[in-house]
Amino acid sequence: MKTKQYKIEIEPDENLILGMSHFIKTVEDIYEIMVNSSPSIKFGIAFCEASGPCLVRSDGNDADLIVKAEKYAYDIGAGHSFIIIMKDGFPINVLPALKACREVCRIFCATSNPVEVLIAETAQGRGIMGVVDGFIPKGIETDEDKKTRVEFLRKIGYKRGG
Repeated sequence: MKTKQYKIEIEPDENLILGMSHFIKTVEDIYEIMVNSSPSIKFGIAFCEASGPCLVRSDGNDADLIVKAEKYAYDIGAGHSFIIIMKDGFPINVLPALKACREVCRIFCATSNPVEVLIAETAQGRGIMGVVDGFIPKGIETDEDKKTRVEFLRKIGYKRGG
C-alpha cells in the first residue's frame, strides 16, 4: 500500500464538502439537495464511480465550479468519493440534508480552508483515510477574540441583536 496526500486550495469565496457515497444516483440526489437549499447557491459536484466504467460523474449549476469539482475528484480518485465546490452559500445550509441523503455514507469535511486529502492506494484502487482541514491552532481565544467572533457571526447573518 502507498499513501499520498492531495492538496486542495479553493478561492476565498468558495467552500468545499468532501464525502463518501455508495451509488451512481448520488450526483442527482446531491444536485437536488443543493438547489433546494438556497435559490442563490452556485455549485459543482463530482462523484467517483467505483465500478463499471469507473467515470467521474458530475453536475451543478456553475460551469467553472463543475470543472473544479471534476478535477479534484479525478485527482483524488477514491472510489465512491464525492466533492462539492460551492459559493454564495455555506455548508451549514446543506449539511443536514446531505447527511440525511440515502447515498451519503460519510462527510470528511466541510470547509473554506485549504485541505489535504490523505489517500491510501492499493493494487485495487484508492481510498480516503482522512483529511487535514486548515491549520494548527495558534493560541486560546481571548475575550477580544470572542467579541470579534460574535461580531463576525452577526455580520454574515448567523447571530442577531446586541
